[in-house]
Amino acid sequence: MPNSMLRTIRWGIIGCGDVTEVKSGPALQRAEGSALVAVMRRNGDRARDYAQRHGVTRWYDDAEALVHDADVDAIYVATPPSSHLEYALLAARAGKPVYVEKPMAMTFAECRAMIDGCAAAGVPLFVAYYRRALARFVEIKRLIDSGVIGDVRFVAITFYQPSVREDADPATRSWRVKPEIAGGGRFVDLASHMLDFLDFTLGPISLVSATASNQAQLYAAEDIVTTSFVFASGVHGVGAWCFSAYDRADRTEIVGTAGRITYATYDFSPVVLLRGGNTTELTFDPPPHIQQDLIQSVVHALNGRGHCPSTGESAARTSWVMDQMLASEGAPT
Repeated sequence: MPNSMLRTIRWGIIGCGDVTEVKSGPALQRAEGSALVAVMRRNGDRARDYAQRHGVTRWYDDAEALVHDADVDAIYVATPPSSHLEYALLAARAGKPVYVEKPMAMTFAECRAMIDGCAAAGVPLFVAYYRRALARFVEIKRLIDSGVIGDVRFVAITFYQPSVREDADPATRSWRVKPEIAGGGRFVDLASHMLDFLDFTLGPISLVSATASNQAQLYAAEDIVTTSFVFASGVHGVGAWCFSAYDRADRTEIVGTAGRITYATYDFSPVVLLRGGNTTELTFDPPPHIQQDLIQSVVHALNGRGHCPSTGESAARTSWVMDQMLASEGAPT
């Protein structure tokens, strides 16, 4: 289809908060065949302010009104996880395709309800696991698929960071450590990207054994998770996430029979390939709007020009894995 004949997908955002300021909102405006035409936030003053700053023509303080705007073709749900199910089904009933923030929902059961609701309405469902489309991570997957490190044997994830001071005070506590809003703690917010990329690269995880605890007792959610898991392919994995440590670390190592690949998920430090005694560092610059490549794939999918690598079905698998990892949550030993 010639570019001049592309249908412009006109987007409406439900929940124009921080994630939409740089990561996604401008990407909806800059992707080919895409336009951001309406935004909604329950606080009307903030919705109006966002619209004015981003050059969006209309704003709402009611999700129903935005979803039923005849000039809105597709809905981006950018609220915290506790309302993803509600708004995704609202959009689906209106016949609008849905792009929803990660993690997809509070639980795997909610993910399945979203998938079923969108299928019944005949609308596609996409999820913002944007690392599936970022050049840095696409190259990691390409290297593994090429066999450069041989047959993959195991994965090791180490992620830790200090406690966030504000989280100790209920008055300043982030919603990300409120289980009733986030579905868990910072593990759910951050590990979801890490686990989803492994699903994309190595296939689904089929077996999980884990312990989740609250060691620092600063809030109700878990602040440490340690786990072992097995992919359906037979690849093994181990992981440790701690959110009350002395320092920071972000390292995933994928080890094969001929080498290994080591990378960080949350910064753009070099990807390190070790093979045959030789070390190669691969560098990638961060894009200005980190969701743009994935959003472009969504727009192309809606225009029948390709597919998006992050769907409701793929994202639900990550939620299932995290459900299993949090199922054993208990007191620290």
